[in-house]
Amino acid sequence: MKKLSLLIMALITVLVVAACGNKAADTDAKSSSKKETVTIKHNSGTTDVPKNPKKVVVFNFGMLDTLDELGLSDRVVGLPKQTLPSYLKKYKDSKYESVGGLKEPDFEKIAELDPDLIIIEGRQSEQYDEFKRIAPTIDIELDQKNYMNSFKENTENIGKIFGKEDAVKEALAKIDDKVEKANKLAKEKGGKGLVVLTSDKQISAYGSGSRFGLIHDVLGVEPVDKNIEASLHGQSVSSEYISEKNPDYLFVIDRSAAIGEKGTAKEVIENEIVKSTKAYKKSHITYLDPGYWYLSGGGLESVSEMVTEVENGLK
Repeated sequence: MKKLSLLIMALITVLVVAACGNKAADTDAKSSSKKETVTIKHNSGTTDVPKNPKKVVVFNFGMLDTLDELGLSDRVVGLPKQTLPSYLKKYKDSKYESVGGLKEPDFEKIAELDPDLIIIEGRQSEQYDEFKRIAPTIDIELDQKNYMNSFKENTENIGKIFGKEDAVKEALAKIDDKVEKANKLAKEKGGKGLVVLTSDKQISAYGSGSRFGLIHDVLGVEPVDKNIEASLHGQSVSSEYISEKNPDYLFVIDRSAAIGEKGTAKEVIENEIVKSTKAYKKSHITYLDPGYWYLSGGGLESVSEMVTEVENGLK
């Protein structure tokens, strides 16, 4: 009887030790899991983002572009679909949920999706606190006055989050090569350029340090007017202004086309007044893709294509 009691006690001891060991292992696993985060500094603060998130809601089309280029489309669960750039039209598929508009997010729908990460940009910055109540949120914005460094930092952060550092490094190196070639061409061709945005019948000019300042600041096209106000909505100008400045190259972005309305840029720009310019006479008016320039700048594909468009416009 005494031997049986001792045997039972020994068995109980083994089970208790095993249970404690499993509990400790569980604790260690949970602790290890908690450590699998990446700290990201962004426009609205600093956020600990889960490493390699499986479900992502994206409001920043530039970052959607980058996720797509890195082969991460399967991580996207929701996005605003109304003004999606045409080259990202595959995300209109029903397997991706619509989460409201760029300026009117559907927070109830976002919460239902239970995302691991939300990526927003300037249009949603004021609602950042609302987003972060649902899931870790990063507010990724381009610094227009430091475009390439900002673009690279944003892209590298995506690489860190998803373990795609090598792929990002390779993609950025290719873009650097393209930028170098465009700069070389701009110097060889000489001449001065002007960037304008048309919105219905209105024209706004953008210069160095602006949202489209990439053309001057990064690609080396000398601005025809160095005093253009660097504001979000550009400097309101007229056809007479374009004629007076007489640029060698005119780069045009059609906002109406970007937001799904009828494009009017060519009708607005190619009037008798603008036809007097060197840009028109030498066939150097370039209509830039508004999807890349207005909606999704800062993506791996968009930046690469933007460089290509400017380079082609200089030839």
